[in-house]
Amino acid sequence: MLAFLFGVIAAYGQFRLPGWWLVLSAAPLALALIWLLARYPLARLIPIFLCGYLWACGHALWLHGVPLPESAQGVDLLIEGEVLGMPDNGPRRQRFLFMPTLMSQGEKPLAPPGRLRLSWYEADNPVRAGERWRLRVRLKSPHGMANPHTFDYEGWLWQQRIRAVGYVRSSTENRRLDSGHAPIDSLREGLRERLSLALDGRALGALIPALTIGDRAAMSDEQWRVLVDTGTNHLMAISGLHVGLVAGWAFFLMRWLWSRSGGALGLLPAPQAGALGGLAAALLYAAMAGFSIPTQRALAMIAVLMLAWLLRRTPTPSHTLALALGVVVVLDPPAVLAAGFWLSFVAVALLLYGMGARRHFPAEKGGRGLDPRRLWWRWGRAQWLLALGLTPLLLSLFQLAPISSPLANLIAVPWMGLVVVPTALLGTLALPLLPMLGEGLLWLSVGALELLWPLLVWLAETLPPLSLPEPPLWTLVPAVLGIAWMLAPAGWPNRWAGVLLLLPMLLFRPPGPAHGEAWLTLLDVGQGLAAAVRTENSLLMFDTGPRYSASFDTGRAVILPWMRGEGLSRIDTLVLSHGDNDHIGGARSLLQGVAVGQIYTSVPEKLPGLEYTLCRRGEVWMADGVRFRFIHPEGRWRGNDGSCVLRVESVHGAILLPGDIEVAAERALLGSGESLDADILIAPHHGSKSSSSARFIDAVAPEWLLYPVGYRNRYGHPHPQVVARYRARGITTASSVCGGALMLKPGEEGWQLQAWRVQYRRFWHAPFCDEID
Repeated sequence: MLAFLFGVIAAYGQFRLPGWWLVLSAAPLALALIWLLARYPLARLIPIFLCGYLWACGHALWLHGVPLPESAQGVDLLIEGEVLGMPDNGPRRQRFLFMPTLMSQGEKPLAPPGRLRLSWYEADNPVRAGERWRLRVRLKSPHGMANPHTFDYEGWLWQQRIRAVGYVRSSTENRRLDSGHAPIDSLREGLRERLSLALDGRALGALIPALTIGDRAAMSDEQWRVLVDTGTNHLMAISGLHVGLVAGWAFFLMRWLWSRSGGALGLLPAPQAGALGGLAAALLYAAMAGFSIPTQRALAMIAVLMLAWLLRRTPTPSHTLALALGVVVVLDPPAVLAAGFWLSFVAVALLLYGMGARRHFPAEKGGRGLDPRRLWWRWGRAQWLLALGLTPLLLSLFQLAPISSPLANLIAVPWMGLVVVPTALLGTLALPLLPMLGEGLLWLSVGALELLWPLLVWLAETLPPLSLPEPPLWTLVPAVLGIAWMLAPAGWPNRWAGVLLLLPMLLFRPPGPAHGEAWLTLLDVGQGLAAAVRTENSLLMFDTGPRYSASFDTGRAVILPWMRGEGLSRIDTLVLSHGDNDHIGGARSLLQGVAVGQIYTSVPEKLPGLEYTLCRRGEVWMADGVRFRFIHPEGRWRGNDGSCVLRVESVHGAILLPGDIEVAAERALLGSGESLDADILIAPHHGSKSSSSARFIDAVAPEWLLYPVGYRNRYGHPHPQVVARYRARGITTASSVCGGALMLKPGEEGWQLQAWRVQYRRFWHAPFCDEID
């Protein structure tokens, strides 16, 4: 199973898939080699690896389906199809999955690309699960912000089988065709509405839908942060733990009830009846969660165990885990892209390794009560194992490891499993039939959460999670060996020495600029600007990108994860060039998330209650041998032309950060006597037609020109005339649309460009640009 898994991983590490002809022709060869090498188990691992690779490639080719034509993107299309799952209802918009069966562009029919993710703003008639609709929409191929150490949105869309995203247009053609037939999703939607009414006014009531129907939409960012910082966020999903608890309750209850009847025992032994009951309960619970992908993984693991009991088999725990792994990877190869896949299987493997075949502490003969040593072994040791054993994986995936996780889970897991989850599930099931009983149980469940929550908040504030730079892959191997050494059975020599193998991961620090050097990173924040200038010991952030909603901005989603992955914990200088949302939208999250030193801005009215300095021409400071100087504005400039303009001078050349200035400010700069020449220029105002005049370009004479623009942005940036001006002068250009985050560092042959979308390209990433201009 591990060989097959590594084959799947190899397939998902490619930037281009092989053709169907190679997959279909190589598959018989791999199967034949497995048969020929039947007597040589180790030799068979190679063709089994090949089978995993070919299976994943074939599955990915099948999922690719029919791509959305370039000509159909950004134009009105008419589609008919069915609403999938429960819509996400926001204050002003609905977001929902839609499976089209018909699609046309004008009179021209098109092949539907597959599952769509649509937003509908100010909808007159909200959609409901299972309904069939005719809609006027605009679509585009999936495209996400591409930055180091951040969430791969395109990879997530691939896992969810979403092949295009878009929005519903206001049109008289939008109408419901019929109510459809989706009993499970309709039931879940009805339960969500009942839960919302029953728990109205209880702040922690938002956690109940997450536990019962797998809907986390109502949870606040602050609630999720507390859970993540304490390592208890797994408790707010219908995960393997919860599915296992429900299956276990049903197993023991069914086995006990079955054993009360002699006639029933004559038909089927009680353990087999219990297994059927456990499997049925797990299926029901997974259905309540809408058979989400994490729930499918948990269900596969439970099903393997229950079916083994049904067949009167007693597989070893490691064989059970391997079979569950095989079922998940065969049915859903893209699962290897999900952090939850690795965390769930590694957690179970850790428990098997750290607690299997070990000496237990039985209660004393004739003694009554519970032996504390036995309690520690059964429960406390498990939390210690998971906290220690998952640390390398958590640091690799998120660059965070919650220090308070053992203590938080030691208390939260039994409290949730024995009190909160049972009352929440029973209350939810009783709500449609016995509303008074259901509401009482739900309020009891929320009351139990309210008793636990202050402890979690205290732990999150008192013991913040360990944050380290993203470790390279080569540090993961010794870390895994070190964990295995430390968790070896008693009597293993020098178990403490395993800590030494963790040191490469814990002590790793990414390389940084030398004294006098400046590194520029233009982060991909869509249609906006966020540029980082690093020196030997300091970081300057020039703008923070946009805020898209109350719960999503690029300060939290892009800049903070990037800083954490690079090992940066402080912003020494923050420049907010002007007040447009696409430049200042992420500032609040940054100020809340990390320490910030000096703040410069041209819009102090946007920073109430904060200490700041107006950026003014002539302001100069030094950092690690690098000179920073504002060369604009001077006097009463407003709007785009009032943007702070910063020139950075290092031993390898100059960088010019002009914000959103337009032609008027460019003329003022040309007449100011300031030195404008620079090796690197970020395109003024994203390359708009109202900026980048010919005289300004000639005065700067950059070697590199970077466009901070969003894919298919509504402004049409960069304008073709501006692009032509820069190209006519032989200036090398790069765009955040094509390259994602753009990193420029000095090298032996001048400035060297690293484009994240090119460097980390995978086959599910949309090929909008094959190369950087």
